[in-house]
Amino acid sequence: MKMINEFFDRHLGYFMVLPAIVLILLFSVLPILASTQYAFFDFQLNDQQKSGLYFKTHYNADVVQETLEYLVYYGEMELSAPLSSGDKSAVEDFIKLVGTSQQTLALELPSKGIAEISDKQLKTYESTDALLKAELAKLYAEHTKLQFNEDITAVASAMDSALIKKNFTGGKQFAAVLTDTRVHHTLGVTLFFTVLSVGFELVLGLALALIMNKAMRGKGLIRTLSLIPWAIPTSVAALIWAYMYDGSSGIVAILLEKAHILGSSTDLLMSSRAALGAVIMADVWKTTPYMALLLLAGLQTISASLYEAAEVDGASKLKQFWHITLPMLKPSILIALLFRTLDAFRVFDLIYVLTGGGPGGSTESISLYAYKTMFAQTKFGYGAAIVIVMAVTVGIISYAYMKILNVKLIQD
Repeated sequence: MKMINEFFDRHLGYFMVLPAIVLILLFSVLPILASTQYAFFDFQLNDQQKSGLYFKTHYNADVVQETLEYLVYYGEMELSAPLSSGDKSAVEDFIKLVGTSQQTLALELPSKGIAEISDKQLKTYESTDALLKAELAKLYAEHTKLQFNEDITAVASAMDSALIKKNFTGGKQFAAVLTDTRVHHTLGVTLFFTVLSVGFELVLGLALALIMNKAMRGKGLIRTLSLIPWAIPTSVAALIWAYMYDGSSGIVAILLEKAHILGSSTDLLMSSRAALGAVIMADVWKTTPYMALLLLAGLQTISASLYEAAEVDGASKLKQFWHITLPMLKPSILIALLFRTLDAFRVFDLIYVLTGGGPGGSTESISLYAYKTMFAQTKFGYGAAIVIVMAVTVGIISYAYMKILNVKLIQD
């Protein structure tokens, strides 16, 4: 018993973090791995032959069996009508050929379900399929009195869907993403949106944090009120701004028109540049308080004695800000920039509700394009490749932040 207690005492920390690790694995790591896996396959839910992940060619025996039975059925339907001896003999020969094909496929290929097949089995199937279709075409070309040409030909075409070819693409989808002009456009829009929105939020958030850090009456109330925009759900905030941007009655659109910034209030969400600016304005209003909150936490870790010593040395407020506040605030600025950049780069709900990516795709972010690719077109493989490229881009930006700010996240 003592040994068990000692074991638990030594490893208590691991047991404490185990639930968090399990949750991270279930809701973060596994979805990321699944998305990465899909990116290497041409996975499409609206295409029966690409609705799975196949490294090799597969064969649907049930579809083939059902198709061959229907070919026999329609052949017998032809025989039930009055026919000449030549037509009757030709139909009977075709039915015998279908029976022979059934036996050949049953002997050399899987007889039930969906199964992987070898190259030799694939050739057997393709030659049998080609022979049946050739004989079918010949039958109705030479015997024009037969009645079920369209029906039996349509049935025979189902043989094509029985063959599920491999949809493993390797890195081809990533190459396609890198050469996709729409990806280039949406990535440019996303970068422009991220740089401007995060830039404005950093400046305004820092100013707001400095104000909230001052000793003043009602400081708690000011902090609470300033966080209201951030507390509002993004979709709700987008609807609020959509009403204010409305060309006929929106107060923001009307004020911009009266200030001669817009030619007409209806231009705000109907022109490319104005629409993107409107989205950025809404995002800055929504998330500046979050940036201020992160920076405020950093400001409160700076010792007041540093400012007192600077004042004794005769340093002005500007010099104190430049030589004390900013250097000491670097770790908090890095964290704030990382969090906001990650959030801004994957912006979706704000644009989806406010503009839907319009007009003409001028506000379409790369997240919105990935969503449309995966859920509107059901091209999950290509959409996953877009998301992976997105993640790599964010990683590069995050690395650039750390290099530019020269902040050590782990202290020696």
